[in-house]
Amino acid sequence: MQLKLLKGFVAELIGQDSSNIVDILFEKKDINEFLIAKKMNLTINQIRNILYKLSTEGLVSFTRKKDKRKGWYIYFWTLNSEKCLVKIEESLNKKISDLKALLKEREAKRYYVCKPCNIEVEEETALDHGFSCEECAEVYTLASGESYIAEIKNNILKIEKELKTIKNELVMVREESLKKRVRTEGREKAKKKAIRDKNRKAAKKSKLAEKPKKKK
Repeated sequence: MQLKLLKGFVAELIGQDSSNIVDILFEKKDINEFLIAKKMNLTINQIRNILYKLSTEGLVSFTRKKDKRKGWYIYFWTLNSEKCLVKIEESLNKKISDLKALLKEREAKRYYVCKPCNIEVEEETALDHGFSCEECAEVYTLASGESYIAEIKNNILKIEKELKTIKNELVMVREESLKKRVRTEGREKAKKKAIRDKNRKAAKKSKLAEKPKKKK
């Protein structure tokens, strides 16, 4: 589910043809940009252009290493799944907000249409022109907004369902991230403790070695 969501978001952000990069980066770390270019059958400049766009949004991060033989830098890329999901969450919240504002407007106002021209205008505009189309002079008819209002409500419900899925995915990603951090911190603490214990033993051994022996 997460992979599908990420691909859809990247497609919306930078184009359908570029969304396959998510398949290559998903749940991996430090992927060589030349490998990405090869897998997507694109030039290195085309791949960098895609990655730089994602980087501008904070969706990918990179490290670089200098090729000792050729002398240039090679970039290794990692997808930030959590940041991608946060961006999707923000995008969906905005869509819901815009649709609710549109719904409120459609429910509060009346609209008129010119059927020959397929033009819709607000009541104020229709009134200003004597309820006649300024293009063809056809008399405006009152628009039935019920179907459009129903469509807006359905879209809101659909996006709210998507938003719920995103929130659930974010919870799982953050829980996994926390587990990794705890494991890493645990290993670091164990390593530091082992070094301290080793140093204490070495110090104790050194003191015993320096202690003068009693004469018989």
